[in-house]
Amino acid sequence: MIAALFDLNGTVVDDMRIHGEVWRELARGLGHDVPAARIYRDWAGWTAEDIIAQIAGNAVSAETVREIVEEKEARYRERFRTQVAEVRGCAAFLRRLRATGVKLALATSAPALNRALALDTLGIAAEFDRVVGPEGISRGKPAPDIFLAAAAALGVPPQCCVVFEDAVNGVLAARAAGMRAVGIATAFTQDELRQAGAHWTADDFLSLPAGLLSALGLK
Repeated sequence: MIAALFDLNGTVVDDMRIHGEVWRELARGLGHDVPAARIYRDWAGWTAEDIIAQIAGNAVSAETVREIVEEKEARYRERFRTQVAEVRGCAAFLRRLRATGVKLALATSAPALNRALALDTLGIAAEFDRVVGPEGISRGKPAPDIFLAAAAALGVPPQCCVVFEDAVNGVLAARAAGMRAVGIATAFTQDELRQAGAHWTADDFLSLPAGLLSALGLK
C-alpha cells in the first residue's frame, strides 16, 4: 500500500505571499522588520508559535502569543478567502491518486479554520482520507513528527509514504521520517529542494516526472 502525504501552504494552495505579508505586518507591530525571504524560506513549515518566538524571543507572554496567533490567522483568512487558488494541477492530481487507490493525507501546521477554508473552497476536502494538523504535535518541521503522525493515521508504514512539500524544512522532515519526498518548486528552486534530499522535483502538479508517476502506480 502506498500513501501520499501533502503539505498545505505552498504545496496544495498558492498562498505563501499572503502569509508573508501578514507576518511582516505583525513583526513590525512588535518592533521588528523581518525580511520577507526569512519568512518564506527559513520559517516555512514552522508553527506560528515558533515563528513568534523567533521574532520576539521571550519578550511576550504566553497569553500575548495566543493573541498574536489569533490575529495573524484572522488577517490571513480575511485576505485569502478572496484569493483561494490551488498550486497548478493539484486538485486533478489528488483525484487521480484517489482513483488509483493511493491513500491520501494532509499534514500541515495550518490551524483548523485555515485548513477548512482552503479545502472547502477548492472542493477537495473529501479527497483526503485523513487530515493531520498541529494539534498534539510537539515539534514542527524540520522534525518528522507531523508526517509520522499522518502515516500512523493512515495505517501505512513510513517507508511506503511519499511526501509532497514546497519547502526545504518540509523535505528535511520527510527524509527524517524515512519517507520519499517530492519537492514542488513554488518557494524554493528545484536544485535547492534536491539538495535538501527530495527524490523528485517539479514546478507544479502538471509537470511531475515520469519516475514519480510510475512509483505511484500512475504510469
